[in-house]
Amino acid sequence: MELSWKPNRKNKVPIYLQIKEYIIEKIKYGEWPVGTVLPSQRKLAQMVGVNRSTVVQAYEELMSEGLIEGVEGKETKVINTTWNIFAKDAKITDWNYYVKNSLFEPNKVFIQKINKAEFNPNIIRLGTGELSPHLLPVTQMKEIVSSLQIDPTHLRYEEPKGSIQLRMALSEHIQAFGIKASPSNILIVSGGLQAFQLIANGLLRPQSKILVESPSYLFSLNLFQSLQMTLIDVPLDKMTEQMSIIKKMKEQHNASMLYTIPTFHNPTSFSYSEEQRKQIVSLCQSIQLPLIEDDVYRELWIDEPPPRALKSFDYAGNILYVGSASKIISPGLRIGWVVGPDYVIDRLADLKMQTDYGTSSISQAILHQWLEQKHWYTDHVHKVRNELRKRRDFMVGCLQQYFSELASWTKPTGSFYIWLRLNQPISPTLLFERLLERNILIHPGAIYQEKGGVHLRLSYSYESKENMEFALRELATIIREKT
Repeated sequence: MELSWKPNRKNKVPIYLQIKEYIIEKIKYGEWPVGTVLPSQRKLAQMVGVNRSTVVQAYEELMSEGLIEGVEGKETKVINTTWNIFAKDAKITDWNYYVKNSLFEPNKVFIQKINKAEFNPNIIRLGTGELSPHLLPVTQMKEIVSSLQIDPTHLRYEEPKGSIQLRMALSEHIQAFGIKASPSNILIVSGGLQAFQLIANGLLRPQSKILVESPSYLFSLNLFQSLQMTLIDVPLDKMTEQMSIIKKMKEQHNASMLYTIPTFHNPTSFSYSEEQRKQIVSLCQSIQLPLIEDDVYRELWIDEPPPRALKSFDYAGNILYVGSASKIISPGLRIGWVVGPDYVIDRLADLKMQTDYGTSSISQAILHQWLEQKHWYTDHVHKVRNELRKRRDFMVGCLQQYFSELASWTKPTGSFYIWLRLNQPISPTLLFERLLERNILIHPGAIYQEKGGVHLRLSYSYESKENMEFALRELATIIREKT
């Protein structure tokens, strides 16, 4: 629950009564309906900046009027009752029932807290997966936007698969990754996440099993689980040692698909070799196991270009390739793409039209301009790689200084992340909360794998060097205290 309200200390009305009246207003106008769980006394006091005793007094009055109910040591919530500000025959919808019984599961608790805390301007984001605002191409974006010749097509819906101009530009762009795809085999989506939603809804049945490298970004989402599908974790280290585990797991679980991030894997930053890529493609084709290749980090190489995309070895139409502009140009642009066989792209395009009637025409026009103005694009990517190299080296230096006896890690060759392995396990919740109290936000490994208590995903892409070092020093101090 978020509150933008604060009591007025200049008001002659006692603060506890201001809090009481605020809560009554929220309930009166249906913003906090029956079943709404209120913040604890201590939490609400922190949120509005008062003593806990002030909140206790407000809650007690609300309870005496039969508006809320609280049990010692448990939650306080709005209850279904009538009292003087409501008509006695009022019928109040229990929205809490609808929320709890809806199809989609809520985000993991860690993810909910991260999504909320990331927008606190005082937070140091030590695990976030995006570029620093200082690395976003603001100047170039202004020039791109100003150069657009706005016409009616930019203000209308695009065709089901997306802007033909953009799809033609992408068809040329991905040739550099070894992928040959006609514009008709490309679907424009609103970011990579929508691609997964469309694939889940359009190609898979309830009770389907999807093989996923473990750890994996996909485990941080409840997308497939909400559609009654199961993610089967395939340990990444075992896959790299023996690819035949894919066949074994496919047969054991009757899996329908394999999801992989073969280039600068999230969260480990690992990349498969070219030979391993050929093995994966060949094996999955031989056992008729379709793949989703998530390749959103490909262009963020630091030391040397990665091997060709899996899709470049696919001559049977067995791979759905997902790319995005979010990691390079702008997460706010909300543009991604899916490459696949004709009938699959037709199916996903039809489903997308039912879902949102197409990705923003303006955003598509902007990305098209970026790809057309190749010098702007290549200059920006070059600048990002150089800056990421400096940031990576700085973070590795900090880890050597503060974590040499606490953890181990592998120096990444691209992307945003370092997968830190602690020498001793520590409660992810305890570590997360202790750091959050100090305005430091981390991504515990438990987000990306079931047994992630010894891992953290660190990111060097977002924060300044000063903030990175401060946060890592604080992190090391807490780990020493708790292990």
